[in-house]
Amino acid sequence: MAKSPVHPGAVIDGFVVGECVHAGGMATLWSVTRADIDRPLLMKIPRVAEGEDPAAIVSFEMEQLILPKLSGPHVPACFGIGDFAHQAYVVIERIPGETLYKRLPELPLAYEEARGLVTGIATALADLHKQHVIHHDIKPSSIMFRPSGEAVLIDYGLSCHKHLPDLLQEEFRLPYGTAPYMAPERLTGVRNDPRSDLFSLGVLLYFFTTAVRPFGETETLRGMQRRLWRDPYPPRQLKADYPPWLQEIVLRCLEIEPKGRYPTAAQLAFDLSHPDQVKLTARAEKAKRDSITTVWRRRFNRGLVQPESVADVAAQIASSPIVAIAVDTAEGTDELNGALRLAAARILAPLPAARLACVNVLKLGRITIDRTLDEQGKNKHVDRLVQLRHWASPLKLDASRLTVHVLEAVDPASAILEFAKANQVDHIIIGARRDSVLRTLLGSVSAKIAAEANCTVTVVRPPRLAAGGMAVAEAAKPAKR
Repeated sequence: MAKSPVHPGAVIDGFVVGECVHAGGMATLWSVTRADIDRPLLMKIPRVAEGEDPAAIVSFEMEQLILPKLSGPHVPACFGIGDFAHQAYVVIERIPGETLYKRLPELPLAYEEARGLVTGIATALADLHKQHVIHHDIKPSSIMFRPSGEAVLIDYGLSCHKHLPDLLQEEFRLPYGTAPYMAPERLTGVRNDPRSDLFSLGVLLYFFTTAVRPFGETETLRGMQRRLWRDPYPPRQLKADYPPWLQEIVLRCLEIEPKGRYPTAAQLAFDLSHPDQVKLTARAEKAKRDSITTVWRRRFNRGLVQPESVADVAAQIASSPIVAIAVDTAEGTDELNGALRLAAARILAPLPAARLACVNVLKLGRITIDRTLDEQGKNKHVDRLVQLRHWASPLKLDASRLTVHVLEAVDPASAILEFAKANQVDHIIIGARRDSVLRTLLGSVSAKIAAEANCTVTVVRPPRLAAGGMAVAEAAKPAKR
């Protein structure tokens, strides 16, 4: 038998092959080096021998198409691909450490630890979706964490990209994926809805906090189809101390219909980052599975069994932004606050899935000792939270779409910018005050935010009477990403 071209010491397109580090069912991984690349590398080789699953070849082609188009800390960097005419491969960076699969013997994890892990994964998913990719195989063995803390999503053989052909969809009729984590709509052929990844992440969060998979270990298509009408046991039925906010998040991710889940991974990450502000519904207190009547109604209602598909990943994200508005409750004039409210209403009106984060900065002194109570003995932080909710009340937003945040910082502009970055804010609305000598010398908060934010920024000026008696406001152009 001819020697395989891939073996220790072989040279493929300048890559020197080292040891085989993993032999999986669809591909093998080899350590490789190249003189001009100073970081550890892995070469992934598909299994193409006689009798191998044809889907393994197609999924490898998808990985070859998608990986070179990805960038950022949440994906492995790609350094080369080889075609099937000579030797098919992809070369990616070798991320130190193990996948989350290695943590399964430790389950269940503490709630706070699981929350931190899944927040990082949701953040990675949000970044991936913005690059027009749906992963379709979110599970413990597809997730790693960099030493710097960022979650990294690996294995893109089952993924689809908005701007690339979906070879799996074109060539196969059966859904491919990991059965315990597969979203219901995947069983009906829907592959262009990013909320499928949120369902899988909900399964992972359920599993990591209860040590029980919500839909069991079944691998049969018939068994998997039950999730089209059958909900899982609520986590609190398995663990009496399960936090209501966490059950709310988990069960929202596991809604059978995609429209019942979080609209975006960024909004899921936001709720995980602010558990004290999660809007609790009947999900949070649910102690039993749905009644048999509800289950049978789902089973024989074709509208529910065949969920609606979204237009594409970009459209889903664009329709569900996170908007942050900076409200100055201490010094803000009624005119400016009214203008800010009007701007927020106009931006949110065509976006029913958008959410609004009202932010106020409690400015700290650089060298003074700050007091938590004001002259009337009220807690400053709590008082401003109340004021923010009062400011937002005329907008009449559903409680699930509104959060309020008081940040304590010496530099208000930096605090708002950091909040926007940490919470994947898509749009910042901030007021600009009238000119003053101090602001001329030191620069304004709104100017710094407009200059440095990596998202769209709208700057609203207090209304002034223009010719003809019309109130006017100014809006900044979107900041460059």
